[in-house]
Amino acid sequence: MADAAEPSRSPASARRPRRTEAAPSNVRLFVALDLPEPVVDGLVAWRAPLVHERDGLRAVPPASLHVTLAFLGWKQEESIAPLAELVQGCAREAGGVRSLALGAALWLPRRRPRVLALALEDRHGQLGGLQERLVERLVAGGWHEREGRPYLPHVTVARVRGGGTVRTGELPAPPGLAFDGAAVVLYRSHLSGAGAEYEALAVGRLA
Repeated sequence: MADAAEPSRSPASARRPRRTEAAPSNVRLFVALDLPEPVVDGLVAWRAPLVHERDGLRAVPPASLHVTLAFLGWKQEESIAPLAELVQGCAREAGGVRSLALGAALWLPRRRPRVLALALEDRHGQLGGLQERLVERLVAGGWHEREGRPYLPHVTVARVRGGGTVRTGELPAPPGLAFDGAAVVLYRSHLSGAGAEYEALAVGRLA
């Protein structure tokens, strides 16, 4: 009688579960100048009637009001530590950013506005110097690409909802507030259907 055939055996490699490498975790980052609390309060009070009168506008939460210095976009999570060191170093070297003031109200971009913002007056050029130093080091480290347009310091106070439009028209004069910069912060942006939430990852205090 013929021997029963042995069951076929799969190669050892087929029996082992395949190892998969974890995909690198990406985070959305930017660097910003934080504002003193009285300035935030003044901005909230200034924009309140404008948001009330215009259905297409959505107010930016008070905790999210800031002056963007550099938007870095999506980066790997391990980049946080060296970027934190870079940001804090730039803040230390800047010493202080003094005599800033809220300037003209702006619809940006002008042709089809997506945000309502207030420009910043940099009376001694210290904010511009800080932003330039920061960008130079980010570019040198391969973290950032320099933008082709000149830097326009501003605070976004409201956004146009969805893909809609908003009635622009004349805007009231900004609050007459002069102030010093509080801190330079590396932020992580968490995106959701309700809008972005910002998490401070590293803070460089300004003198």
